[in-house]
Amino acid sequence: MYSTPRFLQGVFAFEGKGLDQPGPLSPALAWTVPGGATAQAVYFRGGNATAELICVVLVRDGVPMRYFPVGAKGDVHVPLRVLEDLPGGTTVELWLAAPAGLSGNVIVDLGLVEI
Repeated sequence: MYSTPRFLQGVFAFEGKGLDQPGPLSPALAWTVPGGATAQAVYFRGGNATAELICVVLVRDGVPMRYFPVGAKGDVHVPLRVLEDLPGGTTVELWLAAPAGLSGNVIVDLGLVEI
């Protein structure tokens, strides 16, 4: 069985709209599983350069799937280890929720494997 690693990653500026109002962080942080393939999330890493708690949200087809709180000036590493399959046609995205008016930078790295 062949597999291909996929990554949604980078450093992104943001402005918060409220911790209860997650929204897309960047178009670069969206990926659609090719038809006929299956994907699985393997890990999430994130870093927060601000002095406030933020939350990165893994979204599946427009619905929040997992929440990753990232502490003030902190980081997080969450091994996901094959929690569930993402069938072909599924779109995954990373969104961000932050306190209203908070601006700063976040570093994200979501590792997936396409099978």
